[in-house]
Amino acid sequence: MEQMHQYRKLYELLREHILSGVYAEGSLLPSENELCATYGMTRPTVRHALDTLVKEGMILKQQGKGSIVRKPPQNIGILSIEGTASAIGVRYLKTDILQKPVAKMWPENFAFELSEAERDLGCIYLERLRFVEDVPVFYDINHLPNIYIPRITARSFENKSLFEILRQEYQIEILGGEQKLKAIKADSKISGLLKIQEEQPVLYIERKLTTNKAGFSIYSTIYFNSEKHSIFGSF
Repeated sequence: MEQMHQYRKLYELLREHILSGVYAEGSLLPSENELCATYGMTRPTVRHALDTLVKEGMILKQQGKGSIVRKPPQNIGILSIEGTASAIGVRYLKTDILQKPVAKMWPENFAFELSEAERDLGCIYLERLRFVEDVPVFYDINHLPNIYIPRITARSFENKSLFEILRQEYQIEILGGEQKLKAIKADSKISGLLKIQEEQPVLYIERKLTTNKAGFSIYSTIYFNSEKHSIFGSF
């Protein structure tokens, strides 16, 4: 258990430094020996942390050279369980909060079937407009079951990752999900937010992400302007 705790600590630290630009694209992370010495960890613990970063696509291990920080992909990872901030890199991504987290009842005719417990507990509602290199690219509406996330309405989400906050503060990990996608014409609200012509096609996504917490799924509605960006992701 202690080794797992230490692995997680190092993983979170390196991940944060990569996303914030402390380790630039193409640069080398400290060697395994240096990480062991710096943080007082065993080699298996350090390797576990690095292997997790490899799986997330954040570093590339090269024999005889070390761990190389990868360039954030040009595609938008809104379909990825690692989240958009991980896919793009926080230095490329800006988030404006249109509606701060607020507790409320679930809407009628919700896109996904809810359990009785979810219905009874209500939800936390959050709206965001997200920019890539200062261009508004997608608008998302989030509903979270009002369980396991005490005082989340008091937290700041401005230019922060929802997935990161859930993972770091509440130990909620994304495991997978399902989604529905279709093309629609932007109405006046969506065109105004995304700075596009009214009735221009946008991608409309409804998704449910399952987590390691029983009865806790993340429900999102996303309007995505794919004119200059494609999307990718895996579950």
